[in-house]
Amino acid sequence: MTAIKIPQGKKIYFASDNHLGAPTARESMPREKKFVQWLDSVKHDAEAIFLLGDLFDFWFEYKYVIPKGFTRVLGKLAELSDQGIKIHFFVGNHDLWMNGYFEEELGITVHHQPQEFIFNSTSLFIGHGDGLGPDDKGFKRLKKVFTNSFFKWIYRWIHPDIGVRFAQYLSVKNKVISGDEDVKFLGNDQEWLVQYCQKKLQEKHSDYFVFGHRHLPLDIALNDQSKYINLGDWIGYYTYAVFEDGTLTLKEFQHSFNA
Repeated sequence: MTAIKIPQGKKIYFASDNHLGAPTARESMPREKKFVQWLDSVKHDAEAIFLLGDLFDFWFEYKYVIPKGFTRVLGKLAELSDQGIKIHFFVGNHDLWMNGYFEEELGITVHHQPQEFIFNSTSLFIGHGDGLGPDDKGFKRLKKVFTNSFFKWIYRWIHPDIGVRFAQYLSVKNKVISGDEDVKFLGNDQEWLVQYCQKKLQEKHSDYFVFGHRHLPLDIALNDQSKYINLGDWIGYYTYAVFEDGTLTLKEFQHSFNA
């Protein structure tokens, strides 16, 4: 468990599921610029920023190569990190192949599993949300392949011009990977992340469970003392969450694409 002491006047911000690069680099550029606007707007009072995965629609780190593009968002994250803002990144199912670049080049803490945090006296359980609960079975099967060391070793031998392009194509077209088929609210009783949170509550209390992955902004009471927050996405909703004075609140970013 990690404790973060939030000074008076400071806040902690959350965002998830940008899928930059999808469906094409050109089409995702306005969304990247809008997200950079948001990062710039919160830097004045951010004690920390939590990015809960799928920032990119595809990401793979070769030994000396990373995917082309994303210059604006990577530059802004480096700027905020250099200013002393702590940034935590939880890998998602689209960028789970992170392997040191964010830590070494941007000074960002990368998490590959959900983590427990204490913000002052408030407890939070935080993660991307993929592969949790009783459902998401298709991705659970794929994740066993994607995280297999032999599979990753083979993929590294494919030239990036071929390997990255092919992976980007699959990421957009394959519904199991993209999660497009899951972007609908199933009801509190059927939402598998709600079921996961309820099970975790039986083991240990958390004031908030915070996830992405579902692409739906959700604020669901689990009981009188605990909530499940899903951050939505930066494709159709442009939602984020802010933690202030012991309360986590969902909000929508309204700035123009053209700014």
